[in-house]
Amino acid sequence: MWQELWFLVVSTLRRTFRNRSNLVINFGLPIVGILLATVIYGSSGQPDLRIGVVNGDGSAKIAADTVQFMGKMNHMKLMDVTEGELKKQLAEGSLDGGLVLSEGYSDSVMAGQPDHIALRTVKGAAGTAYFQAMLNSYVDNVSAMARLSAGDSAKFERLYDHYSASNYKLTISTVNDSSSTKQMSSQSIGFLLMFMLTSSGSLSELILKNRENRTYFRILSSPISAKVYVLSNIIVNLIVMMAQIVVALFFMRAVFHLSAGVSFGSLGLLLAVYALVSVSLSLAVVSFAKSSGAASAMQNLIVTPSCLIAGCFFPISVMPETMQRIADFLPQRWVLQAIEKLQSGSGLRDIGLNFSILLVFAAVFFLIAVYKFGRSDDTRNFV
Repeated sequence: MWQELWFLVVSTLRRTFRNRSNLVINFGLPIVGILLATVIYGSSGQPDLRIGVVNGDGSAKIAADTVQFMGKMNHMKLMDVTEGELKKQLAEGSLDGGLVLSEGYSDSVMAGQPDHIALRTVKGAAGTAYFQAMLNSYVDNVSAMARLSAGDSAKFERLYDHYSASNYKLTISTVNDSSSTKQMSSQSIGFLLMFMLTSSGSLSELILKNRENRTYFRILSSPISAKVYVLSNIIVNLIVMMAQIVVALFFMRAVFHLSAGVSFGSLGLLLAVYALVSVSLSLAVVSFAKSSGAASAMQNLIVTPSCLIAGCFFPISVMPETMQRIADFLPQRWVLQAIEKLQSGSGLRDIGLNFSILLVFAAVFFLIAVYKFGRSDDTRNFV
């Protein structure tokens, strides 16, 4: 048995990769996927926050100083606009937010009860959180001085002038932000998951192609059994996908210098379990197909939509809640979720549930394939 199995594995690998295009498809496309993820998520520059200012409080000192103070902030660009221009530019997306100081703003601050001030944005609180934090800090400080003055304008002027003239020492430290790198590596793995499914599908289709060209029946006329034949296809599938994993991880780390924030061994083990799922799924698809063309069509209907929903191409957080719930029934999602846990500092024990669910997926698909192959009249029992 082992001799026949080894013969089938070697001959299948030789026949498959004799065509150079198969090398490109199986090993070139995952590299292209890494490059694509790098291009899409590689922009790490911090753009300036564009804020439109509507100063309806005229030349009042507090209002003017508020605008001047905010204009000195890093990564912030203030532009004087009218109320109408602010609405229009916010709708067009040319502004990230707007600061509206209505008439009476300065008087309310000097009274210790700031009012007549509004911050507008179409991107939500997250889009202007930095601006709002600095603005609140300034307004609260000035209001506190007004309350301490207790209506004494001369005392307020002294406190305010001292506050405005104070020289604060600000130390800025730059730290490495690994979030973008982790995002790029996570999406690179997402593309790899898709290409692993595609490769396993094309390799499993060899069973149907060999049946169509009668090679399968010639093999069965020899001492080789149908079980050995299908087992050889499974081994070829696993060999190719293990090679894909090694090549992809090597290029991620050595060529593109992407650190997934996960050890090579943990990531490799996780992807190896996913390889079992890919092989079992492709065999299940082949077991239902009547021809190689039908199998290819079924693979296309399964692979791309499932990868899209599972978050292989972009973060799943941008998906609607319903789609995120559907993603829980897809093996790709459990792989990406495990990677997220490992990136956050969890260990292999913490992703035990993910491993278990992936193994359940593999077992279910394998059982379906065995059952269908066993009842197939067309192939006279593959297994």
